[in-house]
Amino acid sequence: MRSSSIFLMLCGLVAAPALAADSETYSRQEILSQVEQFFGHGAKDLAQVVEKVFADQGEPDAYITGEEAGGAVGIGLRYGSGTLQTKTGVQRKVYWQGPSIGIDLGGAASKVFMLIYALRDPDQLFKRYPGVEGSLYYVGGIGVNYLRSGKVVIAPIRFGAGWRQGVSVGYLDFTRKPSINPF
Repeated sequence: MRSSSIFLMLCGLVAAPALAADSETYSRQEILSQVEQFFGHGAKDLAQVVEKVFADQGEPDAYITGEEAGGAVGIGLRYGSGTLQTKTGVQRKVYWQGPSIGIDLGGAASKVFMLIYALRDPDQLFKRYPGVEGSLYYVGGIGVNYLRSGKVVIAPIRFGAGWRQGVSVGYLDFTRKPSINPF
């Protein structure tokens, strides 16, 4: 009887970290609910984008809701601000800016919902995240791309208005304070 009790306690200790890890990520349903709340009802196409990101990356540990604006004529700039929300309850105002270069023309303003993966400490966010992006906005559009720095992956989902098309390479630099310097 005593050995079976010890065995059950050990099994509980082994299972506890796995349960804790699951509770530190957002489920698909939690994110879809937040996306609908942020972008509004009728965001069917956005739900399909979220499903694609979940299929590629799994469950995120944090997300950012915010807005951004940008434009390009070969060389582009992007500026944004939003609120970081982690599953552990951390909320923090964040800013981002960055340059890009490519075959890219036009401008757009977007609401942005960024899914963040492998962010073990909110302070890990504050650095540069390189990526490649393709855009095609004509009046409005939805887009997603992946940015990576080390193990942290950010998937910005943009729902924007404007006219912008092209392909570019660049980065987003996440900061604690707003900056007009994209470098």
